[in-house]
Amino acid sequence: MQINSHEKVLIIDFGGQYNQLIARRVREANVYCEVVPYRKASIDMIKSENPVGIIFTGGPKSVYKDDSPSVSPEIFELGIPILGICYGAQLMAYLLGGEVATAPVSEYGKTETEFSAESVIFKNLPEKSITWMSHTDYIKSVPDGFVTTAHTSVCPTAAMENPARKLYAVQFHPEVNHTEYGFQMLRSFLYEVCGCRGDWTMERYAETAIAELREKVGDKRVLLALSGGVDSSVCAALLSKAVGSHLTCIFVDHGFMRKNEGDEVEEAFADWEVNFVRVNAKDRFMAKLNGVSAPEQKRKIIGEEFIRVFEAEAKKIGHVEYLAQGTIYPDVIESGAGDAAVIKSHHNVGGLPDYVDFEEIIEPLRMLFKDEVRALGRTLGLSDKLVNRQPFPGPGLAIRIIGEITDERLTILQDADWVFRDELAKSGVDKDLSQFFAVLTTMRSVGVMGDGRTYDYTLALRAVTTQDFMTADFAKIPYDVLERCSSRIINETNGINRVVYDITTKPPATIEWE
Repeated sequence: MQINSHEKVLIIDFGGQYNQLIARRVREANVYCEVVPYRKASIDMIKSENPVGIIFTGGPKSVYKDDSPSVSPEIFELGIPILGICYGAQLMAYLLGGEVATAPVSEYGKTETEFSAESVIFKNLPEKSITWMSHTDYIKSVPDGFVTTAHTSVCPTAAMENPARKLYAVQFHPEVNHTEYGFQMLRSFLYEVCGCRGDWTMERYAETAIAELREKVGDKRVLLALSGGVDSSVCAALLSKAVGSHLTCIFVDHGFMRKNEGDEVEEAFADWEVNFVRVNAKDRFMAKLNGVSAPEQKRKIIGEEFIRVFEAEAKKIGHVEYLAQGTIYPDVIESGAGDAAVIKSHHNVGGLPDYVDFEEIIEPLRMLFKDEVRALGRTLGLSDKLVNRQPFPGPGLAIRIIGEITDERLTILQDADWVFRDELAKSGVDKDLSQFFAVLTTMRSVGVMGDGRTYDYTLALRAVTTQDFMTADFAKIPYDVLERCSSRIINETNGINRVVYDITTKPPATIEWE
């Protein structure tokens, strides 16, 4: 989608771990922004984008090293307001003639910080509050024309600014929740310094996107692989509003959805103006997975088979002009970075364009974060149940069954997972959780039910709370709720005689088990 009608902030990424979080915070302030790798942030490119403001992210390097990420000093002569964060603050100081050196004392974590009320960034905030620090270098001396506006007990320049040039810098991370007034600080930069109007809303985005899609597609045809997840469902709803019956959605049901979920997906689009094709392919997937236990092999087999099923169904339709995908902005950012390690394969990455007869890919959600996708879904009229659906892996329950997948084990997990979700919903606990699910392990243990001995499976329950899914805490579900979950699962599900609760954070664990 073209976003030229919105005011824009550029976030220049120097390899910081919080680059997406900065962008999300800016969007939450109703200001559109894009993340740009520093290598692409040429002066000509910046001029062509015409941003109302620029933010430098953090980064892991030292600015005074020869191989450290940098930008042209000419950026400070453009008259565009700039906010440097952590490494970005040090880079601003270094390029403008200040001194950056290894700090006598490193700072990590929550740190009491004192602020100058004279700064527009900290105006109307407490003179002392907690910030989140993460640095071994520090700004030893500020450039000419700058004044120090915050400090800690060991960091003489926790913030600096040159208001005449609209240049601001903070050593801490205002984008993380641990910085008590961080969002207000970012908002002050956006509105008081950059003069933003705050014109980024999902209502306006929906209007613009629908009009652009309608103009682009016209009377041509669009094909979408609908997984039933939030992203593909919102993509389908947006395209339906734009092109109606010119859209065909193919829902490949591999059989590893949660209990009744395949039917729920079909029902959700029953009244929408789309051509909805459901392919019940469980037997085909189960045959391919016979005897397979390794999680990465499961993922690859399911991904490959998904493509083959989709290809076979697409051939029945014939040539289409557009293939739609539910790509969202974090995927775009991570793909552009090029440095991420492969932790897990994704079920729908790679292959589709080579096997479907189409002319062009369209990705209507590619500039939206997950929370924005959900907001867009509500704006378009999708149900809260669908829009608020938890993250669900492409291979589904296939990777929540440890070891080999059988019909019996799949049924056991579907039933147990449904009970877990139902009990959390009844108790109201689910509203405070980011993600929760059950995992069927390979472990079997002795139990006693009635007067008889059992030798059944152990089920693991997993529930986490998180802001960004990059890190996560295990949820502190009340014991009485866990007790009811365990009792109901054992009483209502065949094949389970022991229930355990996973109390591991991410890291060191991942949220999923496989």
